Amino acid sequence: MATALRLKELSKKEDLFTHGHRLCAGCGAPIIVKMVLLASDYPIVACSSTGCLEVSSCISLSTAWKIPWIHSAFENAAATIAGVETMYRSLKKQGKIDKDIKFMTFCGDGGTYDIGFQSLSGAMERGHDMLYICYDNGAYMNTGIQRSSATPFGADTTTSPAGSVIPGKLQQRKDLTKIMAAHNIPYAAQASPSHWLDLMKKVRKALEIKGPKFMNIISPCNRGWRSKTDDAILLSRLAVATCHWPLYEVEYGVTKITFKPKEKKPVVDFLKSQGRFKHLFSPENEWLLKKFQEDVDIEWERLQKEASLYAP
Repeated sequence: MATALRLKELSKKEDLFTHGHRLCAGCGAPIIVKMVLLASDYPIVACSSTGCLEVSSCISLSTAWKIPWIHSAFENAAATIAGVETMYRSLKKQGKIDKDIKFMTFCGDGGTYDIGFQSLSGAMERGHDMLYICYDNGAYMNTGIQRSSATPFGADTTTSPAGSVIPGKLQQRKDLTKIMAAHNIPYAAQASPSHWLDLMKKVRKALEIKGPKFMNIISPCNRGWRSKTDDAILLSRLAVATCHWPLYEVEYGVTKITFKPKEKKPVVDFLKSQGRFKHLFSPENEWLLKKFQEDVDIEWERLQKEASLYAP
């Protein structure tokens, strides 16, 4: 059983994702990985599909991972770790291994929402005992900041460029957390590195639940978001405070909001310091800002109604 999450005890734990990786200064992904691994009291075997985290954390003979870690192809991280989990169950049944080991993936939104979705959906449907973690930076950042289905409405990317033809991405981002919950898995959740205790509690809860689990964690990228290198926590906090990225969990079909802002901030507070949304503040694009806020409000109201169905 997991021990209590206390900063003093956590500070004494070994860092299982070390310094010296090649991720950009200020990247949200290594912060998330460190938090997740610190939260676990179990041995972890992890897999990462091709992406920023993979290419920057294991170069030739050098690696930042101090756990067993596998690099998979872009499209099959979930299948890879599902295979390892299946082998583990077989070895345990044969009496060749007696450790309680947990299995995770750490994949970006491109390898989760899009290219690897079939692999993820299949692993969840088959019921593998694994935790799939998506660090969501809202685009294919590793290959040139192209749009993904996680890219927010209105964002300027290299394949949805804001200009005279289109004013940035015209489609809404895919709500993958709810799509995964609709697989009827035991646990799905959204988290943010700005709310570290909420994030780590969710990791611990997920690891104690048998079966497939999914966590979607917002991961600011200063290169793709065109923000300051020290703004990752500030921007992830604003994403939560504006309800652009609400914190909630769906446990055995029951929705619970795990953090409610005392005062919901306007979404412009989240958008204004990001260069990818700079064009939204031009007079001719006022309608885009209005639509962005309306969509956030609608989704937040919908989530609150879902959670109220199960409120005591």
